[in-house]
Amino acid sequence: MPSLDLTASSIELTRALCDIESVSGNERALADAIEAALAGCAHLELVRDGDAIVARTNLGRSHRVVIAGHIDTVPVNGNLPTRFEGEDLVGRGTVDMKAGVAVQLKLAAELTEPTVDVTWIWYDHEEVAADLNGLGRLARNRPDLLTGDFAILGEPTNALVEGGCNGTLRVDVTTSGLRAHSARSWVGRNAIHGAAPILEILAAYTPREVEVDGLVYRESLNAVGISGGVAGNVIPDECTVAINYRFAPSSSGEQAIEHVRTLFADIPDSQFTVVDLAEGAWPGLDAPLAQEFLAAVGGTAMPKYGWTDVARFSALGIPAVNYGPGDPLLAHADDERVDTAQITECERGLRAWLTGP
Repeated sequence: MPSLDLTASSIELTRALCDIESVSGNERALADAIEAALAGCAHLELVRDGDAIVARTNLGRSHRVVIAGHIDTVPVNGNLPTRFEGEDLVGRGTVDMKAGVAVQLKLAAELTEPTVDVTWIWYDHEEVAADLNGLGRLARNRPDLLTGDFAILGEPTNALVEGGCNGTLRVDVTTSGLRAHSARSWVGRNAIHGAAPILEILAAYTPREVEVDGLVYRESLNAVGISGGVAGNVIPDECTVAINYRFAPSSSGEQAIEHVRTLFADIPDSQFTVVDLAEGAWPGLDAPLAQEFLAAVGGTAMPKYGWTDVARFSALGIPAVNYGPGDPLLAHADDERVDTAQITECERGLRAWLTGP
């Protein structure tokens, strides 16, 4: 079984974590290594659920915070083992999000007397279907483990604080036609051509910018796929446009559906299908613990445009932010790499907050 040295620097620990391949569905070896590395920490209560590891302090503090990170990655593509290029650590998982996990593991082992009780969570299956998500499974199996006054998710944010997140909605809008031989196209009705007004609406759409608790969330509405056609000599009788709407956390999922539905009012209900919906998360930056956290790490909070698991905490009424090393634009890239200075900075910020002035 691979082993982890939690006394190593957070940079070296990042490298060790990344070199234990843990593509979604193959997290067992890494989960075993994390559990074994923490087993000797007398100040932590360890709980395991599948390949999710939970480590908690129970010091009787007046507040409890949850600090979480996922241990799986998208598939490897010739980018393991990791390597250093100057100040960058290059390889799968360096950004999304084992650098954040390394910082969390090091602090979990070292901070025996944090100023708040901490529930550390490292979970599986974040990069795949939502129904497999390890944090979601914990919420179903052991909701008591997610209880807290504030939560931090170590998603890559360039070592800045990003509050809440946009919600995401996917819908399929389908047009219908009439099949015919393409040599006699006038006999039929082309469903792909019928999708042109849908694309025109999307191309002309001006995304909204919505202020929520002092942060401005940029929305987006885009076609992300189109399918149709039967054969090279057949007029298609059906065409489907896949649409993704990223909406500000001030809107509910139902309001997001209604907003998109009104844009395509001429489409019958039977041809408008909601495929996926995930609510956004309010920033929660007005919470006292959030203010203390911001003061400790420094900088100005930013909005999170993508959806992250902070929404799971928000749904439980727990204010949550994203904070971790790495440029999110490099997540999942073949040249995925993290600036090691950001790893050090995130460790400094979290340590300063958890140990107090």
